[in-house]
Amino acid sequence: MKFLDEAKVYIRSGDGGNGCVAFRREKFIEFGGPSGGNGGRGGNVIIEVADGLNTLIDYRYQQHFKAQKGENGMGSDRHGANGKNIVLKVPVGTQIFDEDRETLIHDFTKVGEKFVLAEGGNGGFGNAHFKSSTNRAPRNANPGQVGEERWIWLRLKLIADAGLVGLPNAGKSTFLSKVSAAKPKIADYPFTTLHPQLGVVNADGREFVLADIPGLIEGAHEGAGLGDRFLGHVERCRVLLHLVDATCEHAGKAYKTVRKELDAYGGQLTDKIEIVALNKIDAVEPDELKKQKDRLKRAAKKTPLLLSGVTGDGVKEALRALAEVIGEHPVSSKAKSAAEAEPWSA
Repeated sequence: MKFLDEAKVYIRSGDGGNGCVAFRREKFIEFGGPSGGNGGRGGNVIIEVADGLNTLIDYRYQQHFKAQKGENGMGSDRHGANGKNIVLKVPVGTQIFDEDRETLIHDFTKVGEKFVLAEGGNGGFGNAHFKSSTNRAPRNANPGQVGEERWIWLRLKLIADAGLVGLPNAGKSTFLSKVSAAKPKIADYPFTTLHPQLGVVNADGREFVLADIPGLIEGAHEGAGLGDRFLGHVERCRVLLHLVDATCEHAGKAYKTVRKELDAYGGQLTDKIEIVALNKIDAVEPDELKKQKDRLKRAAKKTPLLLSGVTGDGVKEALRALAEVIGEHPVSSKAKSAAEAEPWSA
């Protein structure tokens, strides 16, 4: 399935039905009086989080959604039927923005959550509504109210507890495939990962969700490479695992390049807890590894972890460090259910 994390959608709620002007005229009923019914209410536009969705691909092929109009009122005091609501299904983590792409309308974080985005118009009153002791035969009725219409942006930000960041070919996808059941594409060329991947990780009996995003290069915030839009998928993470390739020319410069792009993106990514790790330690000589470790330590101002996604060396230590940070405040429902589960007993 193609991954789509942003879509522009037009929505319109239903118009209310018109009220009716009618009088009861039947044999043997001398004073029938007004009998015009009210119009029905227009349908609402509702956004609902559905379980099992992980992309907005449905909104690539259909962008216009209109709720049903309310029926007009009729004679014999018959009210019009209400219009049917229209429900748009979105994956958990979806945000609704106004047409300006900056005004946040709603943020969905739980499965089953609903939000009424546009309410249908009220139905108009029929002439039976206006009868009184002084107005015995009203000949006026109200038209139905017009529904709301607007363009909105749907933006998906995956919900994960920890995120992987780094330059292209830093070994992020290999690491994710090693620690979870996820099967990302792995190859020895830049930008193998074209869209985010999620994996459920088990570290010493504790589960959490790990997100892998496409690599960043210098100038990503200006559109270089695949850009930095995918950083939105790690905005919700509690901790970032920054992988640096030990085989690169200078580990310290590689680290600073990614940190510069995180700072340019904003979203408080630079304020998140960061665990720095030097990856691919199996592919360099001990002397070179020591140089790269020292360079990275000076740049990050902390001692990096040493690991290899291929051989598995140091991977458990990295997972334990992530699980310790996530602690009692996980982001994803997967981790929450694992944290709240009672320990097994005989």
